[in-house]
Amino acid sequence: MSLLVNGLSSGLVLGLALLLPDSAFANDQLNRGDTAWLLTSTALVLFMTIPGLALFYGGLVRNRNVLSVLMQCFSITCMVSVVWLLFGYSLAFGDGGGVQKIIGGLAKAFLAGVSVDSVSGSIPETVFVMFQLTFAIITPALIVGACAERMRFSAMLLFSLLWLVFVYLPICHWVWGGGWLADLGVMDFAGGTVVHINAGVAALVAALVMGTRRGFPSTPMPPHNMTITVTGAAMLWVGWFGFNAGSAVAADGSAGMAMLVTHIGASAGSLAWMFSEWVRFGKPSVLGIVTGMVAGLGTITPASGFVGPVGALCIGLIAGVACFAATQYIKRVLQIDDSLDVFPVHGVGGIIGTVATGIFAATSFGGLGLPDGVGIGGQVMIQIVGVVATMVWCGVLTFVILKVVDAMVTLRVSEEEEQQGLDIVLHEERGYDI
Repeated sequence: MSLLVNGLSSGLVLGLALLLPDSAFANDQLNRGDTAWLLTSTALVLFMTIPGLALFYGGLVRNRNVLSVLMQCFSITCMVSVVWLLFGYSLAFGDGGGVQKIIGGLAKAFLAGVSVDSVSGSIPETVFVMFQLTFAIITPALIVGACAERMRFSAMLLFSLLWLVFVYLPICHWVWGGGWLADLGVMDFAGGTVVHINAGVAALVAALVMGTRRGFPSTPMPPHNMTITVTGAAMLWVGWFGFNAGSAVAADGSAGMAMLVTHIGASAGSLAWMFSEWVRFGKPSVLGIVTGMVAGLGTITPASGFVGPVGALCIGLIAGVACFAATQYIKRVLQIDDSLDVFPVHGVGGIIGTVATGIFAATSFGGLGLPDGVGIGGQVMIQIVGVVATMVWCGVLTFVILKVVDAMVTLRVSEEEEQQGLDIVLHEERGYDI
């Protein structure tokens, strides 16, 4: 009888335990569902850089430079990962003491205190560290597109390192690490300021400092392989669900809405760019529709956790038209050789999306609501402050870093080397040997 009673008691305890939330199993707030989703999101965001962005950019350059772009994306991934371990995570998300609102401290250098048992919110801190690392990887990798086909590999590595330290880490801390823009109330769910405006402005400055490619703008420089560009674009689209929906840092309704509006923004951006190009040039292009997708994704990113489906549709449509117009203006009127249109797509898209968040997040536009006591006009002004602060800090520091790098290792290859192609000149390899 006692064995029967003990057996029934054990079964009852086990049954009740299975009904309890994950946090009841331990003395922390770990949630297995949130953890599983963030692990998945982290893999998706890394997938955006390699292979997604690498293939997207690789197909857009000429065939003699395809390996150089792939190499740059791959090496940036490796380098940023090591820096993130050494001090990057600590400066972005650590306690900065007396300068807490400007930059984090070094208390978490070498990931000190980050163990298998440490928790960040409802997920293991190791997962949060890795998730944020993927954002730090893709941001400097985006800048590669502005300097494609003419920047030395050594200069790219040194520039990316210095830019990560002096531009990305402070702005990341301002917005997401408890810095002054967070205190001001800037709404940036997944990286309108930290990633897209940051990378876009840096790309514009880099294009201006480095000058044009040989033959630009008179010589046509079409993509050498649109097939791999579309493949990379498709990978970016799928990976972006981790980028935006993962930024909810939970497997909940906010993540679900972020995923939905991300998809709508991408679709609307693609169609808006396609029809704009169709009207302007008489034919829709594959390059146009995939570039419009990236513009829609970049523009919806800061708003993805705050707006509803109708807001996402509006933002995506605006992004497709505005980013297309910006691309034409920068290339044809200003004749700035931003090789792969990083600023008009990511920079302009990030600016539009960040400001539009202050409008479409309002419940009157179907959004999830603005902060208590803040109206649309007030929030838009706060968003503009975030945009301007990011642009000024990024623009000035990027210019200084480029000049320092040029003095140390020389930014660009010679005219003869550029004509021969970076693949063979810098890496002694060819992308195609047929």
